[in-house]
Amino acid sequence: MGEVVTMADLTARMEKASSLSSSTSTTSSSHSLPLPLFSAFLSFALAQFLKIFTTWYKEKRWDSKRLVDSGGMPSSHSATVSALALSIALQHGTSSPAFAISIVLASVVMYDASGVRLHAGRQAEVLNQIVCELPPEHPLSNVRPLRHSLGHTPLQVAAGALLGCLIAFYITNSN
Repeated sequence: MGEVVTMADLTARMEKASSLSSSTSTTSSSHSLPLPLFSAFLSFALAQFLKIFTTWYKEKRWDSKRLVDSGGMPSSHSATVSALALSIALQHGTSSPAFAISIVLASVVMYDASGVRLHAGRQAEVLNQIVCELPPEHPLSNVRPLRHSLGHTPLQVAAGALLGCLIAFYITNSN
């Protein structure tokens, strides 16, 4: 099966990464993007792709629009910023300014995804229901429905964060 990684192993790897000189290249021979950026993009793409299957599992229907929609399981926003933060931590250490910036960014994005955007989506559902119940002669009865799949539940955010961390760990340690 897979390798078991303890917190001590992870800490040792982070310390090793932070002790590397600044002259160490941040690009991989297999791609030209810096590893943190590559990890973030790959995490985003994989999370969006997985939404097709989680939608099928939950709703028993294939929906290719999930590739470009926001909301759903797992959170691609959380996967992206988590992969970025962990990849920077593994490559440059947790005391680097880049890690500080990425962890603040990740915190804001994940808080927003499970807070503001989730509640905006719920409000859109209620407003859509109200508009549907309006009489046909009402001026708002033909208004296009609002998008309601905007935010994420805490579980969707956590799943995205875990996915992003796994991808970043794999990408960073495979080079």
